[in-house]
Amino acid sequence: MGTNNSMVISMRLPLKSGQRLRRMASRHGWTPSDASARLVEEGLRRSEFAFVDFRDSASGRRACIQGTSLGVWEIMLLARNFKQDAARVAKHLRWPEAKVQAAFNYARAFPDEIDNAIADNDAMDLATLSQMLPQTKEFVVGKPAGK
Repeated sequence: MGTNNSMVISMRLPLKSGQRLRRMASRHGWTPSDASARLVEEGLRRSEFAFVDFRDSASGRRACIQGTSLGVWEIMLLARNFKQDAARVAKHLRWPEAKVQAAFNYARAFPDEIDNAIADNDAMDLATLSQMLPQTKEFVVGKPAGK
């Protein structure tokens, strides 16, 4: 978290909470102050956006839709195929439309976050993926041999 346009707020935590905060910060390579700021920001976003939660992923912390394994960016990537129509995306996912609309609302409020995640995904190709996961095999759908 940058220091531009920020304010210092002091807080007292129970000892066990402070220890857990330090462990989390260490796990992510953050300072305890950065971890606190991130958790507060995530808590504020949870309270402002229905169905939004945050999870660790291979690409870092990400906004997800509660009760699902999908990140908001993944729902917005899917929305490309449905011309940004929340009702059609909901039908495709077999979700209540409110959950898809929640993803749309979050993406509208934090477009850079979502656009960057989609750009990272778009930049991934087989060669890059194979460097990260050497066991990667290309799967091609086609006619069976000899037919």
